[in-house]
Amino acid sequence: MIIKSAEFCISNTEVSKCPTDDLPEFAFIGRSNVGKSSLINMLTGKKNLAKTSGTPGKTQLINHFLINEKWYIVDLPGYGYAKSSRSNRSKWEKFIAEFLSKRQSLQNTFVLIDSRLEPQKIDIEFMIWCAERQLPFSMIFTKIDKLSSTALQKNIARYKKEMLKSWEEMPPIFSTSSESSFGKEGILHYIEQIIG
Repeated sequence: MIIKSAEFCISNTEVSKCPTDDLPEFAFIGRSNVGKSSLINMLTGKKNLAKTSGTPGKTQLINHFLINEKWYIVDLPGYGYAKSSRSNRSKWEKFIAEFLSKRQSLQNTFVLIDSRLEPQKIDIEFMIWCAERQLPFSMIFTKIDKLSSTALQKNIARYKKEMLKSWEEMPPIFSTSSESSFGKEGILHYIEQIIG
C-alpha cells in the first residue's frame, strides 16, 4: 500500500463525536513514550502529522487521521502514565475502553511495545483485556534500532512465553524502527489485507 494522503481530521474525548462515515479504523495504543507518534509519522511519511514529544503522556485525546481518503489511523492516549492525576487517568481509561469496545468500524488495534524492555505487566494486562472482549489486536515492537537483533529476539521470546500461559496462539507481531522506517511495508500490507 502506498500512502498518498494523510490528514488530521478530529480530536476529542467522546466516542459519540468520532467520525460517522463508517470508514475502517486502525487504532494505535501503548504505554506513554513508546514511540507512537513517531511510528504514525513514519507510516504516513509525514514528519509532523502526529505530535511527538519528549514528555510522556502528550496524547490525551482520540485523534483521527484520514488516510488516502479511505481509512483512519486512530491515535489513542498512552496508558499507564504515572505523572498524570488519577482522575485524568481514569477519564482516559474510560473513553479508551468505550472507544475500543463500541466502535463498529474499528478493524484492529496495534499495541505498541518498547522492544528494549522485558514484558511489562501493564502491556500484558491490556492485551488480556482486549482478548477477553474478543477485540482483534496486533503487537508492534518499537525502537528496534536501539538494541541488537539478539536482544530483540530474546525480548520477543519472553513476551511469547508470558502470553502463551493464557493464549492458545500469538497475535500478529511486527518489529519497527521509526528512524530507519523498518517494518513500514509489513504493517501497511497487513492493513491493506484487512481492508481488502
